[in-house]
Amino acid sequence: MSTKTAARAAELTVDRANEVERILGLRREFEEVVAASEANVGDDEHDPEGSTIAYERTQIGALIEQAERHLTEIDAALQRIADGGYGRCEVCGEAIPEERLQARPTARTCIAHAGAILR
Repeated sequence: MSTKTAARAAELTVDRANEVERILGLRREFEEVVAASEANVGDDEHDPEGSTIAYERTQIGALIEQAERHLTEIDAALQRIADGGYGRCEVCGEAIPEERLQARPTARTCIAHAGAILR
């Protein structure tokens, strides 16, 4: 493992820990919003806070999903590092430019094939 790859693994490990903490915080926040809405079981149809609470739940839920996807990407990048495939495009096998890996450490493809994985 090169020095750059080892450094990237360390960065990804820190990013992973931060993302796990973020997910836990968002889940706590989601539970608090749900608990607050359950505690106020008044007239839902005319509750001026009803739409706000629903919006907050939706927003927090979306943030949780986004964070979980990012965590999956981090785990996949760490696995590629362990397997020796990190920094190689999954489509063409060429090296992913260092600039791309600096900007997006979880990148699986070179820039030319960035959209190929999504198709």
